[in-house]
Formats: sequence, C-alpha cells, structure tokens
Amino acid sequence: MERYLQLLRLFWSTAIAAEMEYRANFVLAAISSLGNLMGSLFGLFLFYRTGYRFAGWNWEEALIVLGIFTLLQGFSATFLVPNLNRIVNHVQQGTLDFILLKPISSQFWLSTYTISPWGLPDLLFGGMMVGYAGQQLQLDWYQYLWSLVPLTFGLISLYSLWFILGATSIWFVKIYNVTEVLRGLVEAGRYPVVAYPEAYRVFFTFVVPVAFLTTVPAQVMLNRSQWPWLAGSGLLAVALLWISHGFWQFALRFYTSASS
Repeated sequence: MERYLQLLRLFWSTAIAAEMEYRANFVLAAISSLGNLMGSLFGLFLFYRTGYRFAGWNWEEALIVLGIFTLLQGFSATFLVPNLNRIVNHVQQGTLDFILLKPISSQFWLSTYTISPWGLPDLLFGGMMVGYAGQQLQLDWYQYLWSLVPLTFGLISLYSLWFILGATSIWFVKIYNVTEVLRGLVEAGRYPVVAYPEAYRVFFTFVVPVAFLTTVPAQVMLNRSQWPWLAGSGLLAVALLWISHGFWQFALRFYTSASS
C-alpha cells in the first residue's frame, strides 16, 4: 500500500506540474464551469418558477441534488476523463504493452496515472451550492458528513462503470465516444429521480444506477434515506468494483500486443 501511495504522489505531482504550464486554461475551465452551472440553475428554475415542484423536493432540496451532480462532474473531469478516456488510445497505439510490463497493477496505472486540475472549479461550485442550500435548510454538520458515505459509494460505482466501458476497447478498438454515452446518461442525475416518469425511474435505478449517484446522497443529507437504499448503494459499489477488476482481467486474455 505504501508503494502505491508513493507512486500516486509521483504521478499526480508530475501531472499537476505539467498542467500548470498552461495556467490560462484554468481560467477558461472556471469560466466554462460557471457557464454550465448557470445553465443548470436556469433549467431547474424553469421548473420552479411557476410554483411547480418535484414530488417531495422543494427548491433548496433540489439545489442539493444539482450541487452533488456538479461535484460528480468535477470528480469526473479531474480523475476519470484524463485517465479512462485514454484506454482506447493505449490499445490502438500499442502503448498498453508498456503498461502491462510494469510491476504494478495495470488497472491502477490506467486509473490514476494523471490528474487534471481543470475539474476543480466544478468541485468548488458544487460544494458552494450544497453549502448554500444546506444553510437555507439549516442542516447540521453531521448530515453533510453522513452523506459522504453514499457519495463515495456513488463515485466508486461511476468509476467502475466507466472503466468497464473503457475495457471494451480490447475488442472494439475505435470506440472513442463510448464513455460519452455513460456521461450523457449520468446527466439525468442533475434532477431528483422522482422528476422522471416511473419507467425512467426504474431504468435510472436498476439499469444505469444514476439514482445512487446523486439522489440517494441527497436523501441521506436530508435524513430521508432508508437503510435498504444506503446498503444497496454500498453493495452496488463493491459489486461493480469487483466486476470491473474481473472484467479487465478477462479482457486482457483477448488482447494482442502491438508487437505480435
């Protein structure tokens, strides 16, 4: 474990040093994140401006869901996009050979090699939104802390699904936009799952578990979630992480190196 932590520190310090050579990009990323946030707020405002409300969710509570979704976007832009979207390139260009030869887990290397600071504005804006809505609802500090449990489970689930899709490039080399399908489905998490018709709720809960990414953490923060949902979130995260590892090992059986 200590060895992997040292590698992680080396990976990320090198990546940040390289990214900071283009500091103007951070300003552009912040402006882009702010624009996306304003668009999301405007979309939510269109629902609530006439007094309409999602069943059981007032304006501040819906803001918490949107804030958690923004945090999710920041996590994806910081950790997932710069790493997992490159799996296709590694397979196509043959550079996966060099990764497999390294004396560390190839899944660890592919998942953590680099980091992008351009997702930090989303993390900041999402945290500010959750903090503001929580202040209006007079939430206690332990409610924020308790919601970190299902939120962590949701992040693990999102990573696992993303990695599984990236691993399919072993068979389908030129699927550059496969993860964009997942990102498009995750967009549904900007609203509480009750905002969708019943058939969509089933889909976003049991097929693509979007509800576990944003709605369940928000419900825990608001002291609404029942234990079966929290337990289900944890079991889903563990199961998907285990499946992603097993699926990667299975996919490598079909990988033919660039030199073969």
